[in-house]
Amino acid sequence: MTRRNSIAAEAVAAAGEPAASGARARVLETAAQLFYREGVRAVGVDLVVERSGVAKTSLYRHFTTKDDLVVAFLEQEDAAYWRDWDAISAKHEGDAGAELKAHLRWIARHIATPAYRGCPFLNVATEFPEPAHPARAVALRNKVELHRRLHALTKRIGARKPAELADQLVLLIDGAYMNGQRLGKKGPVHALETAGLALIEAARSR
Repeated sequence: MTRRNSIAAEAVAAAGEPAASGARARVLETAAQLFYREGVRAVGVDLVVERSGVAKTSLYRHFTTKDDLVVAFLEQEDAAYWRDWDAISAKHEGDAGAELKAHLRWIARHIATPAYRGCPFLNVATEFPEPAHPARAVALRNKVELHRRLHALTKRIGARKPAELADQLVLLIDGAYMNGQRLGKKGPVHALETAGLALIEAARSR
């Protein structure tokens, strides 16, 4: 580290603010927790600044507007969602039926966890009904990708009408996401896997 950089780092530390390299991550981590737990519209930038310990000027250096911060939150959620999906897919490579069952089970278990506060993509789409809102675009992209992946699996299992089955599974999964937000593990989320398997079996036998 050069003398100039060392002095700058010391100045930042003295001010009680995270180093610049970690400021964006700190802001995004704090905002993600608050947005998911309390809702995007309920959380202001001032609260993010207070909880993250990052100066407001630093926050706006990384996120020009609150909308930019919301988009970054959803982009992070989207990446994490597909990492989990891909990890499950890798365990059942070559067996589309087993993969579908594993995805249904994973989603049901996630919904039943104490920290579950709904699907972040559905939550944000509900809070921002404007079609042109940038965060809504990220939420839509996630759901389109979900349908695409399910459609690919339903074709691989030999469903007579794979697109129709993919539609049904998307409706079932999103319904579970919304229902689980209200009733949690005491609600009908435990039936997600069996309901999904019933749809799959019916689509195969028709």
